[in-house]
Amino acid sequence: CVLCGRTDDCPEKYGEKRTYAAYNLTVHYYCLLMSSGIWQRGEEDEGVDGFLIADIRKEVNRAAKLKCNICRKKGASIGCVVPKCKRSYHFPCGKEKECIFQFMEDFRSYCWEHKPVQKFSNESRGTSQCTICLDLVEQLPAYAVLKSPCCKNAWFHRECLQYQALSAGIFFFRCSICNNKDKFQKEMLRMGIHIPEKDASWELEENAYQDLLQCYQHCDVKRCLCKKGRDYNEPDSKWEIKRCQCCGSRGTHLACSAMKSWEQNWECLECRSIVAKSGNYSKQRKRSLAASEKTDGTTCLLEEPSPKCPRQSPGSQHNFLLQSPKVIGQNNLSPCSHRERPASNTLTMSLSPLMSDRNCSLRKKYLRLQRREASNILKELKLQVNTKTTTLNINADNIWNSALKGFRRRNFSPTNTIKIKFTNCKNRSKTDTPASKHRFFQLLMLHLQNSSLFEGSSAKNLSLDFQAVKENLYFEAGKMIAVSLVHGGPSPCFFSKTLFNCLVYGPENVKPVLEDVADVDVAQTIKMIKYADSLPSLQSAIDDCYEFLAAAGCLRPVTSLCDKKTLVNDILIHHVIKRIISPLESFRQGLKTLGVLEKMQMHPDAFASILCHKPERLSAETICDLFTIHSSSRVNKAESDDFWIGYLQDVESGESVVTLEDILLFATGSNSIPPIGFDPEPTITFLQKSYPVGKRLLNCLELPITKTYEQFKNRMELTIRNTLRAERE
Repeated sequence: CVLCGRTDDCPEKYGEKRTYAAYNLTVHYYCLLMSSGIWQRGEEDEGVDGFLIADIRKEVNRAAKLKCNICRKKGASIGCVVPKCKRSYHFPCGKEKECIFQFMEDFRSYCWEHKPVQKFSNESRGTSQCTICLDLVEQLPAYAVLKSPCCKNAWFHRECLQYQALSAGIFFFRCSICNNKDKFQKEMLRMGIHIPEKDASWELEENAYQDLLQCYQHCDVKRCLCKKGRDYNEPDSKWEIKRCQCCGSRGTHLACSAMKSWEQNWECLECRSIVAKSGNYSKQRKRSLAASEKTDGTTCLLEEPSPKCPRQSPGSQHNFLLQSPKVIGQNNLSPCSHRERPASNTLTMSLSPLMSDRNCSLRKKYLRLQRREASNILKELKLQVNTKTTTLNINADNIWNSALKGFRRRNFSPTNTIKIKFTNCKNRSKTDTPASKHRFFQLLMLHLQNSSLFEGSSAKNLSLDFQAVKENLYFEAGKMIAVSLVHGGPSPCFFSKTLFNCLVYGPENVKPVLEDVADVDVAQTIKMIKYADSLPSLQSAIDDCYEFLAAAGCLRPVTSLCDKKTLVNDILIHHVIKRIISPLESFRQGLKTLGVLEKMQMHPDAFASILCHKPERLSAETICDLFTIHSSSRVNKAESDDFWIGYLQDVESGESVVTLEDILLFATGSNSIPPIGFDPEPTITFLQKSYPVGKRLLNCLELPITKTYEQFKNRMELTIRNTLRAERE
C-alpha cells in the first residue's frame, strides 16, 4: 500500500486492497478514507471511488515527510483531529495502538490519548456473554469491548461487531437484543465501527433462499396410478401432487388417493397413525374455499378502523374527515361474547343524504387546504434547486430504463434544474420545454404505478421483487418520486394508507387491514379464518392453510374463537409489512432525497392529500382561480372576463369540443395542476389578436378580443383543438 507500506490483504481490518496497474498504484481502502490531506473531488467512478489519482500521489508525497509516532517510519498520512495534538500515524499502526477511526461525516481520527470512550456505570463489573459470538466478555471500559447504548446488559466484542456490520450493511445492522437501529448505529459509528452503505450480504447472494422454495414432489401411496411415474406433477389436474398436511414429507397424486381437486386435507399413513394413537384424531371436514365462504358468511361490509399512530400532525383534529363512518351497535359486545354475524344482519346507522353531502363537502374543502399546505412545503424544498442544468435523454417508449440511466449518471444531481429531451420525438427542438418535463414525470409515475414494485388495485403497497431488491430499484423509485414532487411533476396518488403510515410513522406502529392484501389466495385464507363462526370451523380453516401459516411463522395454539383476531393480525402484519421490510427501507432511503421524507413526517396530513388521493377534478372555478387576468386600459375588461368565464362554463358542461384539461395543456404544457403549483403563476392577457396563443415558458395565455361570444368561442376551440392535435401527431 502506497500509504501505509504494508502488504497485508485483510478487508475486515484495512478495507479492500486495490491495485491499479495502469497507475502503478496499490492502496488499502481504509488508508485512503482516513488520510488527513485528501478529499473525494471526483465522481464515484473516477479514480479510486472518487479519489483522483493525482490527489492520491499528492497525499503520498505529503505523508512522506511525516514520521509515524508508533512505528517511527515515514509515510504517516493520518493525524489526530484534536487541534493541540500533533500525533501522526499509519492506519494499521493506529489500529494496533487502539486509535479510533470514525467512518462518517469528515472521517475523523483520534489518537490513543484523545479517543472517545463509552461511559460505564459503577455497577458494570464482572463478565457477560457477547450477544453475537456468545463467548464471555469482561464488562470493562476497554477498546476491545463495546456496550449497547439501547440495552442495559448487552455487551459485544469490537471484532464481532465489525464483522456483523460488514455483513449486515447499513440497512440491517442493529442491536441484536432490541433491534434498535438509529441509536445503535450512531453510537457504533462514534466508537469506530465501519458500517458500509450496502445491502446485507445474504440479500445480495443469488438464489440464497432457493432451497426454501423446493417442495416435496413424489407420490408415496402403495399403488401409484400415474403412467408417467411417481415424480410426475401437473397442477390443476388429477395428477397434481398433494403433500401431507402434518409432515409435508410424503405426497400423493389426487387420483391415487381418490381426492377431488378442491380437497386440501390429506395425511400420510405414518402421521395418521400417530394422531390416532394420541386420541385426538378426527376426520377432517373436506370443503373448498368457495363452499367455506358460502357457509361462513358473505364478504364483510364493515371497514376496519385505521391504526392509531403515536405521532399526530397539527391537523390531526380533522382526521375524522378522512375516515369512513363508524359502525355503531357493537361497542358493548366483547370479541368472544358472540359469533360474528354476516354484514346483512349487522346493525348500522346510515347517514342521511343531506349529512352525507355535507361531510363530502367538508372533506373536499379539507383536502383542498391540505394540498395548499403541501404546495407551500414543496416550494420551500424547491429553494435547494440551483440554475445548473442537467439534461436527460428520454425514450418515451422505454421510459423506465432511460429514466433509470439518467438518474444513475455520475453528473446527475437532484439539486440541478432538469431538462428533458425525448430522443424518439420527430421535432427534437421542441422537446426541452416545461411541457416535456411534465410529460416525462407523468409517464414515469404511470409506469411506477403499474410496475412490479407495487401491488394492489387503486391503493397500492410495496410488493416483494427479489430482482428489484438486488438492483436497488426501490431506492431509485423513492428518489424519482421525491424529485418529481420538488421539480414540479405530478405526485404518485396511489399510495395506500398503510404504505403511507409505514413511511411516516414506521412499520412497527402500523396495523394493516384485509384490503392491503393483493394476493387473492392469501386474502381467501385470511377470510376463512376471520369469518369462521365456530371453534371446529376455525381449527379446520387453520388446518387447510397449515403450510402457509408455518412458512409465515404465524402458527399459534387456538383454544377459543376470539383467538382468530390475533391470528388474522399476525398474518396481515407478516404479509403486508414484515415480508417487504427490506424494500420498504430502501424506498424510505430514496424518499429522503431533497428532504421529502422528513417533511412527510413533519406534515403527514398535507402529504397524504397528494400521495394517497387522486387530484381534484378540474372545474371552471378551479381554472378561473388559477389564472390571473391582466388587461390593457383599452380593453373592455368586464366583457372580456365574461367571455372567458362563460367559455369555461360551456367547456365544463360538455358544450365544447375541448376539455378543461386541454385548455390547461395549451397554456402551460401540463394537463393537471402539479402539487407544487406552477412557476411562474399562470396569467391571462387580452390582446388584439386573431387567435389565442399559449406561451408555456411563461404560463401565459394570450386571448383574442372579439365583438361577440360566438367569435371568441369558435377561435378558442379551433386553435386549441388543432394545436394539440398537431402535437400528438
